[in-house]
Amino acid sequence: MAKISRKNKRKIWANEKVCIGCKLCEISCIVEHSESKDIISAFKNEKPRPVSRIIVEENRPVTFALQCRHCDDPQCVTACITGAMSKDEKTGAVTHDEERCIGCWMCIMVCPYGGIKRDIDKKKVAAKCDSCPELEIPACVANCPNDALIVLEE
Repeated sequence: MAKISRKNKRKIWANEKVCIGCKLCEISCIVEHSESKDIISAFKNEKPRPVSRIIVEENRPVTFALQCRHCDDPQCVTACITGAMSKDEKTGAVTHDEERCIGCWMCIMVCPYGGIKRDIDKKKVAAKCDSCPELEIPACVANCPNDALIVLEE
């Protein structure tokens, strides 16, 4: 699939008032970041299984989808000792280069939102939301049954 050219900065926002904690956003993220793009293959056949870049926090009755906020002044970029984390000024996306990441977890420690996870099965690197740059609508947003996730473009 060809990459979609982004002219606007986009961020994914969660509305905890309508999130039901179904975790379909997590499942959609795993499938989108899998090699097969197939739900069964992604969960049963791919080793290691792709890591979801979105996390559903639960403190019943409140549930909330959490992912990278692509901050204006990202602390993870400043803290990254290898330069694996960077910010694309054109799109506003905070990106992660797996090849440069050494798994020091400084990005995880400084992120005020908890939007970065450890991908310990795949080279022990950080994993974070990339806003699905190749999709018109990020997979988590497109598959949220309650519209608890929305895309805001600047």
